[in-house]
Amino acid sequence: MRIRELLETLRAEYGDLQWWPADTAFEVMVGAVLTQNTSWTNVEKALANLRAIDALSPDGLMALGQEELAGYIRPSGYFNVKADRLRHLLAFLDEAGGVEGLASLETDALRAALLAVKGVGPETADDIVLYAFNRPVFVVDAYTRRLFERLEIPQALDHYDRLRAHVEAEVGPDVAALNDLHALIVEHGKERCRPRPRCEGCPLQGRCYYPG
Repeated sequence: MRIRELLETLRAEYGDLQWWPADTAFEVMVGAVLTQNTSWTNVEKALANLRAIDALSPDGLMALGQEELAGYIRPSGYFNVKADRLRHLLAFLDEAGGVEGLASLETDALRAALLAVKGVGPETADDIVLYAFNRPVFVVDAYTRRLFERLEIPQALDHYDRLRAHVEAEVGPDVAALNDLHALIVEHGKERCRPRPRCEGCPLQGRCYYPG
């Protein structure tokens, strides 16, 4: 199945999801760390805690001690680890000249710089590059691999960067399309393409090779 065909099929099913839900690039960066190994519902609770004390900004987070920060982001899980990762991200952001400094970097340089930050892996880096800085990269996650494997897309189990490059080559440098594609795959993964999928009425029936 071609990636553009998949995109249009999922768009017809789920519509425009308007993802990522954030007001600022910095909020996307924080959310990208908090969403590691948890659901977005839990992230929203942690972000709401930070908003309630007017701390959802670089200065606001820096003013919190690490234990205090961990307490506010507790709903996101692994809160001590994530508090440490956010502190490293804040230090990196300050050294880079803030969001504006990062925005001045070419996409490959921006991605490489983020990957050098403790606790930022490829998926988190690409979340930030795509959603905070509107660069044409694709975010590969567990939903993507599960769906692609069931659709028998040959690159489904490739190394992260090879799969990412395959999708980007098929979609092209279209930020809106890459944004939609990732959001729609996540929605489809939550609604239908679960570990035990809900196949009845799936818009991809006839293209999917799930053994069941």
